[in-house]
Amino acid sequence: MHPDFLREIHNQRGREMRERAHRARLVRMIRSSRHGHDLPPDEELAIPAIPDFVDGSFRTEPAADQVATEAGQEPAARHAA
Repeated sequence: MHPDFLREIHNQRGREMRERAHRARLVRMIRSSRHGHDLPPDEELAIPAIPDFVDGSFRTEPAADQVATEAGQEPAARHAA
């Protein structure tokens, strides 16, 4: 076989092998990130409180439905099914 053909076949094979190695490396990275290896420990994870209302305030007293249910009464604003 002509040396130029051999060189081109060898170069093409090298490119294909590098591409396969690159894809395998990406797959390993994705799998490891799915398993949570990249997540910080629980001590470092802080979840901020989410406000109850649009203005950023929080509910300080229970809702009327919740109060009525706790008292054993049927809430007045309940819709008929």
